[in-house]
Amino acid sequence: MSRQFRIAPSILSANFAKLGQEVTDVVASGADIIHFDVMDNHYVPNLTIGPLVCESLRPVTTAIIDVHLMVKPVDRIIPDFAKAGANIITFHPEASEHIDRTLSLIRESGCKAGLVFNPATSLNYLDHVMDKIDMILLMSVNPGFGGQKFIPETLNKIRAARQRIDASGRDIWLEVDGGVKVDNIADVARAGADVFVAGSAIFGAARDTDPHRYDTVVAALRAELDKVA
Repeated sequence: MSRQFRIAPSILSANFAKLGQEVTDVVASGADIIHFDVMDNHYVPNLTIGPLVCESLRPVTTAIIDVHLMVKPVDRIIPDFAKAGANIITFHPEASEHIDRTLSLIRESGCKAGLVFNPATSLNYLDHVMDKIDMILLMSVNPGFGGQKFIPETLNKIRAARQRIDASGRDIWLEVDGGVKVDNIADVARAGADVFVAGSAIFGAARDTDPHRYDTVVAALRAELDKVA
């Protein structure tokens, strides 16, 4: 099946003093998804945002809100994010005692569900749950901090994940998060990804000096993806 490419700015790199406006501006520039990086200073070495931020931003945009949970344990917070307006919730298999149950909980809460794989985490966790998966998120950096460099070996993992998706015959999105920029997004797409998380590449672009900076960088990302489509 043909792939539709989607750009998902991560608000981890946004200006939190004017977060609502940042989200409005980046969606107006052509972004498709707003990506939430939720960290608990336990599963990963950083502390970020919770359901209240999601609830506050939900009235600001009709864009898809994609919540990436880097928390452990994970089940307790899922209903809170679903109630706050999340559309997609993904989690790390290492953070769940029962992966199948957690995926079911997300879906029962009214959201699409997905698994997240760190650079060294095996895709074998997918073996018996593909029927409950709506998204696979591959980390192309080690989770915890924005602004890291893309790990090149991720390209092989993207190809392997794409093979699994195609073999399943299901409409599963393949998202990549970490170090995705204008100069490598085409390679990531060619490997098989169709959702691209970009934090510093978008929100860090000429911050507060170019009023059209989001238009410029989102258009540049789209131009690279057009070479693949």
